[in-house]
Amino acid sequence: MPCHLVRRNPESRIIRVNVPKVKVLAVAGPSYDDIFKKLVEAAYRGDVPEEVEKMRKNGDQHTDDYILYASGGGDPNRVVFKIRDCSGGCVSDDGKNCLASCLFGAIVHDIEGNVVISQNNCSGCGRCVEVCRDYSLVDKKEFLPLIEMLKDRKIPVFAIIAPAFIGQFGPLATPGKMRAALKMLGFYGMVEVALFADILTLKEALEFERMVTKEEDFFLTSMCCPIWVAMVRRVYMNLIPRVSPSVSPMVACGRGIKHLHPGARVVFIGPCIAKKAEAKEPDVRDAVDAVLTFREVRQIFEAMGISPEEMEEDVSHHSSRAGRIYARTGGVSQAVSDTLERLNPERRIKVRAAQADGVQECGSLLKEALEGGIDANFLEGMGCPGGCVGGPKVIIDPGAGRDLVNRYGNEASSTTPVDNQHVMELLKSLGIKDIREFLDSQKAHMFIRSW
Repeated sequence: MPCHLVRRNPESRIIRVNVPKVKVLAVAGPSYDDIFKKLVEAAYRGDVPEEVEKMRKNGDQHTDDYILYASGGGDPNRVVFKIRDCSGGCVSDDGKNCLASCLFGAIVHDIEGNVVISQNNCSGCGRCVEVCRDYSLVDKKEFLPLIEMLKDRKIPVFAIIAPAFIGQFGPLATPGKMRAALKMLGFYGMVEVALFADILTLKEALEFERMVTKEEDFFLTSMCCPIWVAMVRRVYMNLIPRVSPSVSPMVACGRGIKHLHPGARVVFIGPCIAKKAEAKEPDVRDAVDAVLTFREVRQIFEAMGISPEEMEEDVSHHSSRAGRIYARTGGVSQAVSDTLERLNPERRIKVRAAQADGVQECGSLLKEALEGGIDANFLEGMGCPGGCVGGPKVIIDPGAGRDLVNRYGNEASSTTPVDNQHVMELLKSLGIKDIREFLDSQKAHMFIRSW
């Protein structure tokens, strides 16, 4: 079959370039990640077709598919794709293969014993990709279709980066240096998603006040983790009335930027594959145009010879401690508890939080909540051990990531968003004059999600 390379022209229309398939040798070719890096280099040089021909001549029977998905091709509504037949014999560090790692039974065997993705059950979380050792299963890379826009700079493209980013690109890669490095790639600017985590902390505190009025009431925060959200929506549906009606910080940030900069494009950078699937969900797909993982961004920097640690500072600090600590387990609970205390110190019912750390704990906590066996009134779930700092596409050790996130949080000039003047000014520019208007479905519509 022909390969379709996906590009965008300056007017952001998608162009599919058909390149005839050529016969390739059945030998081991370059890895998926190597192909991606070569395509990035070629796209910035402007000679993708020539580079594709080189890769095909030196590739194997799977090279065409790797090129397709590394270029951002394939079904636009899917994240995970099967490249080659395999029996699912890979085993991850926790002893699970792709079948066992799938939370929703989407990885099955066909009659010949080969792994198959059942699309009706697939959530796009990417857990199967995490344990696949030979690139039989891959997640689509979404960067190449953006490069023409980044090069000609006619359309502003913003990078929004998850709170877990601190320290991921080297001990000297400060937020200001990361901003400068991303601008070198052609991004208009970099916004820390922690700033919009601040905004949603205010909203969650108010939602807790509204929903928890008796000692036996409890509340599930819905914001951060798409795996936690998927588990509630697909398995523990009876808990949906207890879920806060809030979008994730990623979605809030994307919508906020597009409100302030009409026509802009937004690219989220974070530690997990599941965010690629979240960005494609019908009710929030307006917010973010592409998702890149930390490791993909590192590959892009390597391909382009950019070292964030060596960049000049481009400083812009606006988030509070509350938004910055979202990156680790317990961060959301702490942020909301501190903010609620700041908003209403006389409130009789305080936040009593329970956190689930990793998929197994998430399932156990949700089961307990469904059976009425919990004492907590604020439930926070993180699908990855340690929270986002333990995501599958982090670059540094999760423990080191947690410590750096805590340190970065403690360096913030304000503890909660209530005391963050930048947050208050931003809210006004987004049409919210008073924080109580977060409970107004019309004024706060960009931050609200219906379950």
